[in-house]
Amino acid sequence: MEKQFKVFVYKEGEPPVFHDGPCKSIYSMEGNFIYKLDVDTKFQTKDPQKAHVFYLPFSVAKMVRFVYSRDSRDFSPIRRTVVDYINLVAQKYPYWNRSHGADHFMLACHDWGPEASFSLPYLEKNSIRALCNANTSERFNPVKDVAIPEINLITDKLTGLMGGPSASRRQILAFFAGGVHGPIRPVLLEHWEDKDEDIKVHKYLPRGVNYYDMMRNSKYCICPSGYEVASPRIVEALYNGCVPVLISKSYVAPFSDVLRWKSFSVTVSVDDIPKLKEILMNISTRQYIRMQRRVLQVRRHFEFNSPPKRYDVFHMILHSVWLRRLNVRITDDLGVVAN
Repeated sequence: MEKQFKVFVYKEGEPPVFHDGPCKSIYSMEGNFIYKLDVDTKFQTKDPQKAHVFYLPFSVAKMVRFVYSRDSRDFSPIRRTVVDYINLVAQKYPYWNRSHGADHFMLACHDWGPEASFSLPYLEKNSIRALCNANTSERFNPVKDVAIPEINLITDKLTGLMGGPSASRRQILAFFAGGVHGPIRPVLLEHWEDKDEDIKVHKYLPRGVNYYDMMRNSKYCICPSGYEVASPRIVEALYNGCVPVLISKSYVAPFSDVLRWKSFSVTVSVDDIPKLKEILMNISTRQYIRMQRRVLQVRRHFEFNSPPKRYDVFHMILHSVWLRRLNVRITDDLGVVAN
């Protein structure tokens, strides 16, 4: 991929909706990916004839802020923005119509990323959608779409966000703290909030208790979905050397086509939340240590770096897009077939 893969970034569109995005929030991957790709010289090509894929550089988070009317629940302004942009590049260049969008990709971390992609049938069904909200019940297709991590960046650096003691020095079995939203967290809180000394589950942390210190002193970090399937806690757990416990429905974990999530995480069904302690206690110390070591090995794939480094999250996203592009062949008669 590093020697061959080339991306053409459409230059059309003006900030803040295009070529712009948030860099310090749970939607930070939208802005950081746009900025990094806009200035990239390794993967970006100025010649669309040399491109393997074409990037649609819009930010759904910025659309929600600047295009959507707050509390209206009317998605039509966002849909029109997406439709108008694709019509613009389709009229100016031959590439969208040539492949019906199959060699194009979008990236969105906002919860409404899938909704934005429904603006055009080809965008949803043909294009590569890199989404944090990778929910198969909302038509996420792991064969052609890319699940990306939700990373809550407070600054433009990871200083202070990564670390933690070795596996043997972690005294807390499992930890969660977070607001009650969505159908899963109320179940978790009902069964485990202030119920067990080993399972530290809180709606609100006690005064003086640091969230990241709790993660760093825990063997397992509970990562339940909220209203949407993605959660920044997964990456926070990895950053702090804590084995993530995934509790969700219909969620496709980031980069799961190349990473063996079961080797460094635990998946618990919603129905098994009452048995959470039993499940974790049944994992042997030896198995836990192996998983925790793998957490330390894989977390570089979730790191944001400026400038990007090999194998970090920027490269992982591009690699996943590259793998999907390999499944599509553009024929001489301007048709598209699956490889």
